[in-house]
Amino acid sequence: MTLTGKCRCSAVNYTLDTDAALAVYACHCQHCQTWSGSSFALHALVPADALSLVGPVTHYAYDTNSQHADHVVCSQCHTRLFNTTSAAPGLRVLRVGTLDNSPALQPVAHIWVKHKQPWLSLPDTIASWPESPTPQQFAEALSASGR
Repeated sequence: MTLTGKCRCSAVNYTLDTDAALAVYACHCQHCQTWSGSSFALHALVPADALSLVGPVTHYAYDTNSQHADHVVCSQCHTRLFNTTSAAPGLRVLRVGTLDNSPALQPVAHIWVKHKQPWLSLPDTIASWPESPTPQQFAEALSASGR
């Protein structure tokens, strides 16, 4: 399947070519809250070679907790499109809200819920972890959700 997306100003467009269902998850960490200006951010892990961008981008990189992250944003409107992290080699962490079909997607997991906003109630039927799950735990949750 081919999915499409773009930044807010449409200067950057992308295609995502993958046969796998998107594993959308909500991250409630304080970094995502601050960067999104919201209570969480929606992400999907996608193979790096499945995502193709066209348009002007800027990179913002930093190191934290012995991990390196490189964020890709539109050079014009600064919409954050995806990032790579040394914690997930070969993958890109796509910002789900930039997908054209984002309203049709729902999270199958919640991470870093120890930092979630206290007024937010999460469904008991969706996997959640106080911090980041191990890759095996995340894969098991995706399998249980039918992904």
